[in-house]
Amino acid sequence: MRIDIKTRVREELIDVTRLVADAVAGSSVSDGAALVYCPHTTAGVTVNEHADPDVAADIVAWLSEVCARDSRWRHVEGNADAHVKATLVGSSALVPVRGGRLDLGTWQGVFFCEFDGPRSRHFDVRMLVSADR
Repeated sequence: MRIDIKTRVREELIDVTRLVADAVAGSSVSDGAALVYCPHTTAGVTVNEHADPDVAADIVAWLSEVCARDSRWRHVEGNADAHVKATLVGSSALVPVRGGRLDLGTWQGVFFCEFDGPRSRHFDVRMLVSADR
């Protein structure tokens, strides 16, 4: 399932847990996994704490320190830092599904990670069926 989103600023982590959970609930898979995949080279997907929004803000701040936008990048389009941040975060997350629901930890959520916004983006949720049936 393709899910469209609009990002608001250049760098942000957007909690998309509810969107992914709704995609899982609308599928016929009750046990397996949901592959959440981002097809963009300047954005990514991760699983992390979503109870405290300061965690997402800290992740963005740290990545901005480590991969500063104004570093001496060879890529001349002005978004080389976004490519590196997307590589560090990764383009996908595999989330267990049990009983037709995401099987995340107590504090975990799924985040779309924007590093070159604002933009219209999308990500995909693909269901994988468990072989332990």
